[in-house]
Amino acid sequence: MLSNIGFPGLILILVLALILFGPKKLPEIGRAFGDTLREFKKSTRGLTSDVMEELEEDIKKKTAK
Repeated sequence: MLSNIGFPGLILILVLALILFGPKKLPEIGRAFGDTLREFKKSTRGLTSDVMEELEEDIKKKTAK
């Protein structure tokens, strides 16, 4: 869905955001969005590693039998 936006659409979204929030608020919003995205990636990595550890334990148990 987002891959169909293109460059002109992206510029339009940025201009609208600048008009709606103003030049002072826009960096704060960007920073908050970046922090949220970073935390989401961190949580996803943690969840993936937990699942992989459980799979490895199950494989070890099955091969030990």
